[in-house]
Amino acid sequence: MGTNRFRKAAVAASAAVAVVAAGSVGTALADGGDGGASRGGGSHGSTPAVARQNGPVQAPALPGAQPISSADRVYTADQTSNTVSVIDPSTDRVLGTLALGSERLGGVLGAQYLKEVGVHGLGFSRDGRRLGVVSVTTNSVVVIDTATNEVVSKTYVGRAAHEGFFNADGSEFWVAERGRDTVAVVDVERGIVKKRIRTAQGPSKVLFSPDGKRAYVNHIGAAEVDVIDTGSQEVVQRIGGIGDVFSPDAALSPDGRELWVGQKKAGRTTVVDVREGRVLTVLDTGPETNHINFVTTPEAAYAYVTVGGLDQTLVYERHGAEPKLVDRIHDSGSTPHGIWPSPDNSKVYVALERGDGVDVIDTRTRRVVKTLHVGQDPQALVYVARSTPAATSGLGRQGLAAATRDVPVDVPGDTGSDVEATVRPVDGLDQLLLSARGLPHSTQYTLYGRRDGERTPLVDFTTDAKGGAPQVLVFARFTGVYDDRLVVQRTPAHADGTAHAAHKHSD
Repeated sequence: MGTNRFRKAAVAASAAVAVVAAGSVGTALADGGDGGASRGGGSHGSTPAVARQNGPVQAPALPGAQPISSADRVYTADQTSNTVSVIDPSTDRVLGTLALGSERLGGVLGAQYLKEVGVHGLGFSRDGRRLGVVSVTTNSVVVIDTATNEVVSKTYVGRAAHEGFFNADGSEFWVAERGRDTVAVVDVERGIVKKRIRTAQGPSKVLFSPDGKRAYVNHIGAAEVDVIDTGSQEVVQRIGGIGDVFSPDAALSPDGRELWVGQKKAGRTTVVDVREGRVLTVLDTGPETNHINFVTTPEAAYAYVTVGGLDQTLVYERHGAEPKLVDRIHDSGSTPHGIWPSPDNSKVYVALERGDGVDVIDTRTRRVVKTLHVGQDPQALVYVARSTPAATSGLGRQGLAAATRDVPVDVPGDTGSDVEATVRPVDGLDQLLLSARGLPHSTQYTLYGRRDGERTPLVDFTTDAKGGAPQVLVFARFTGVYDDRLVVQRTPAHADGTAHAAHKHSD
């Protein structure tokens, strides 16, 4: 799609109408426009199935949406504290957290534990009234009323549920079941799975076209995007050529035309023209490419890509098959993950996975202007616009009390690796999270704590075929017991050449 053509459409839209794409629909503003269909807003060039006069326009949106309101909310899904953090974007203040489960390790592992574990994915209804929360360990979809913070329904779905979204009228939540190769269609009010739709291997996320007639599914086991007809609820098209088989996340542009698909392990992002059903280009975006979203001004259209391994958010100007990298925003903390703009395109919110924070980016300057402390281990992040006031009742402080910190890691004899560690307090213990890239492949290592020259083995791990170890977890008493410095070294071997458990020894 040529830049000049897009700019004309964006300018025309800014005068009368804004179009929503993140599982959303073209929404007419007060002048009673056509929802953007005649201006290229609909995914298939038809009038959107649902249009609301004077209702909130959800981001990502074309120019012309309403400004940030005190009724709006930004949410993060906090995987370690098992909370949802709630932010007022009009003041950029954290209001509190909704606790869906316990942060306590013993309780989570208990046989009689009944709450949610692994709060990870988020989606919202087009009217802003409902928030869907997916927990990846307990395989649940919890639907929350955004006005009252009360639970509407809870549905346990299939194995390894990941990300999903509400359909056009908000009656269903479609969630990807990675372990079943299906998309579960959840009845929001009744809290039951109505149907399962078979897809390619490892469906990871579901998004809807602006007119609600198509659903797009990316995968972690297939280098393709499946296109589902929402009427027949069947896969009607498979778009191949995605940059890698492991694609955890995707985002749909506000004009409904481009699907940007992130390949986390390969460090790539694939741009798909969903109208033509073909891949436009594959970008090398960097290690641990995470989530994508869109900012559109009357002058140009941009895609923002969070790259966890670089601690950067990349900004591309969209030019169809030739996107142009125009900026690298250095995030204030470690591992940017979820990302969402405000509907008026003035701000972008970025979840810092290992920093337990949210960066607020000014889209005019493309700089971080504020960092908020949220729940522990934020993954998905969404901005939900509302037209009526939202309550602050039901919010607590779980996950907000303790600060996460980075700890240096020594790798003796190695100069080319990238090894990072974070220490995060959890109830009664510390969680150590280590990630590594660039080590020798398929090799066993030991992570040591150090105190007064003595080293104590904490855990053994083995690098993958690419020399990486994306997530090594240890739960132990660390703060006050060890120095704030860790050591990673190849695990010593037995006389027969096999690796054995590490032992304490001096540096």
